[in-house]
Amino acid sequence: MSLGRLGRAPSSLFLLQSFATTTAGAPPAAPTPSSPGFLAHHLLDEFSRPRATRDAARLRRLAAYLTPPAAESVILRLPSWRHALDFFRWAAEQPGFRHSCYSLNAMASLLPPHQRAHLDRLATEALASRCAMTPGALGFLLRRLGAAGLPDTAARVFDAARTTLSCAPNSYTYNCLLDALAKAGRAEDAEARLQEMVASCGEESVDRYTLTSLLNCYCNAGRPEDASAVLQRMSERAWVDEHVLTMLAVAFSKWGKVEDAVELIGRMEALGMQPSEKTLTVLVHGFARQGRVDVAMDMFDKMASYGFSVDLAMYSVLIEGLCDGNEMGKAVKLYEDMKRDRVTPDVRLLKKMIEAFCRQGDFSTVGPFINENAVHLKPGSAVLLYNVILEGLTNHGEVEAASQLLSSMVRGGQRGSDDDTVGVHIVVISEDVKPNSDSFNIVVCGLCKVKKLDLALALTKDMVGLGCKGKLLMFNDLILELCNSDRLDEAYEIFNQMKDLDLKPSEFTYNSLFYGICRRKDTSAAADLLREMRTSSHKPWIKNCTEMVQQLCFSGRITEALQFLDEMLKLGFLPDIVTYSAAMNGMCKIGETENALGLFRDISSKCYLPDVVAHNILINGFRKAGKFDEAQEIMEEMLSKGLFPSVVTYNLMIDIWCKSGKIDKAISCVYKMIDEEKPPTVVTYTSLLDGLCNAGRPDEAIILWCKMSEKGCSPNEIAYTAFINGLCKCGRTETAVNYYEEMKTKCFDLDIFSLLNLTNSLIAQGQASKGCELLKVVLQKDVVHSNHFKMVGLINKATKELSKDGRISSDIMILVDKWLVSKGQGMHIEDGSKSDLP
Repeated sequence: MSLGRLGRAPSSLFLLQSFATTTAGAPPAAPTPSSPGFLAHHLLDEFSRPRATRDAARLRRLAAYLTPPAAESVILRLPSWRHALDFFRWAAEQPGFRHSCYSLNAMASLLPPHQRAHLDRLATEALASRCAMTPGALGFLLRRLGAAGLPDTAARVFDAARTTLSCAPNSYTYNCLLDALAKAGRAEDAEARLQEMVASCGEESVDRYTLTSLLNCYCNAGRPEDASAVLQRMSERAWVDEHVLTMLAVAFSKWGKVEDAVELIGRMEALGMQPSEKTLTVLVHGFARQGRVDVAMDMFDKMASYGFSVDLAMYSVLIEGLCDGNEMGKAVKLYEDMKRDRVTPDVRLLKKMIEAFCRQGDFSTVGPFINENAVHLKPGSAVLLYNVILEGLTNHGEVEAASQLLSSMVRGGQRGSDDDTVGVHIVVISEDVKPNSDSFNIVVCGLCKVKKLDLALALTKDMVGLGCKGKLLMFNDLILELCNSDRLDEAYEIFNQMKDLDLKPSEFTYNSLFYGICRRKDTSAAADLLREMRTSSHKPWIKNCTEMVQQLCFSGRITEALQFLDEMLKLGFLPDIVTYSAAMNGMCKIGETENALGLFRDISSKCYLPDVVAHNILINGFRKAGKFDEAQEIMEEMLSKGLFPSVVTYNLMIDIWCKSGKIDKAISCVYKMIDEEKPPTVVTYTSLLDGLCNAGRPDEAIILWCKMSEKGCSPNEIAYTAFINGLCKCGRTETAVNYYEEMKTKCFDLDIFSLLNLTNSLIAQGQASKGCELLKVVLQKDVVHSNHFKMVGLINKATKELSKDGRISSDIMILVDKWLVSKGQGMHIEDGSKSDLP
């Protein structure tokens, strides 16, 4: 009986032996083609060869005698599963031959679990051929499908067994199906099949194998409560064994239920069961990776007490866990134990420990540690450890110390000592240990961050001298920081150097250079670089193009800005609308609104669609220039294009209408904003408040102020200033004073001109005492000696009016004495004439 005949009888390989026998003194009998041994021998001979060299005629003759036992024998004796599958397919195609469940399972037994497609096809062919099966053979196939991760195929085969495979499922086949579902963690399917099994085979069919599969299923499905319930059920029937407890302990470990896992191990030991080496190894690794190194160490001690061997992987996961938990004392002790056990650390573990020392800033330990271990490593591996130190120093801000260590590595065969402030002991650097590109990348990038560019350049020169190619990141950082420092010529030198080293510049490289050129507003150099970028299939970043155009416009070089945009178009780079908007904004800021409008018309004619921001820039430019009608036209044009005004658009137009006396139109616009669910902002209210006061409607302004607060829009300093100035213009000085006092409670400050306006308004309305107090506030701000004519004129005016009031003459004298406003001191007033105080 073959591998396929499991579960009900011991396996036998009698078919694998020669069918012919010899007896002493008698000649051997001549084998016949129908003999299984003869047949298997010749089939093995043919199918062990490459397909192209097989004897087709011979195979046709052998096929006539092919039987399922012979096929099973050949399948099991071929050198690989691929040869076996080739034979299996050939046999299935032979006229009059059908595989039996045993030859089918022989093939299934050879297919590796990861060959899911072949196993799935094998099961499908078994159903299609209506291959008769025994419960044992069916169970074996179900387990193979489960091991390959094919639970759906296993369920399909099981459900077709009675009608297609002539096999009535029993408790054994149900258990095999549950095992397949368990491996996939299909808990709900397993529960349904268990109910089906009880209904079909009776409650007594549920045995320890059934519940073990169910337990495994819950473990794989991540359902600890259900797994514990199954364990309790098995305990009540005394079915708990070492395998069950081990399975659950490992599952609890994966779920992070450390205490439960430890309890199960204790339960095993109490029952006289010794956890296996594999179990404890899995638990140590699991606990350590979950950060429970304390429990992992307990498991580790158990392994030692049982005499199990401990390998490098075990030591590494524990030491790394201790390093991650910053328990360096314990990590070093365990490391020393490992060395005593003659377990040699690898580079990965050494790197991890050095990283931990560096992370804590414990550079004093790093020196001796690396000196002890680097000598046992190949130069390439030793450099990896030095690189960890370089990175640790750089991360701790000790970039110059890292630079010194790297220089010592460059010289080689020296004892490099880092800066005393770092506390690194003498590091012995072997003659054959040379820094690599990563070494220079770490330090040069660190030097760039702290703007130590001269040191970075010197190390780059050393790197090239050693024959290192360097890293793209290092060159990019260098070029960017040189451009940030306006050292464009040196940035170009580095740029050319990296190309000489066959390092292909990236888009970041080109745009860093482009940024440096844009800072200098060098349109010629920018065009040259853009041509090279086009050749290299890189695009300029919009922010750099925008910066170039904007700076040119701010400098009054509008023609050059437009030429630069045209050059971009010629090179095939389509400037973004953001760039064009920046150009228009720059023109508007220097009063070139007509040029801005010309550019706006130009880009519109080139099939661009200027967005709302571009329209807003023009509207704002015309607003500042006092060209309100032109601003209105741009607003109407925007609406005709189907663009929706933004809050900024409405705020600009409200300000324009308020300044041009169209206050009612401005108010209507606010209602429109509300209808469009664009809540008015503090800027909106400020413009309206100013407009209402300018129109002589202070009562409406006060009502609007109250509504603003009700709507949850808190007034800012600018809003208070505009409102107080507006109330003063309308003669509502007392109300203005009240809002000034409220403004101060919110820690806002009224500017000097507004304070002086309020002061003169109070004096004009006969409130000289309050006016005098406000004037004191102004004078305390040390503005008397300002050369601003308007300010001096307002102070002169207030001082003259107050001096006419005999009741407060003493206050005026104090002001004169304290703030040096003497009667004989002349002040320049706004028209440039000289005025003397009486």
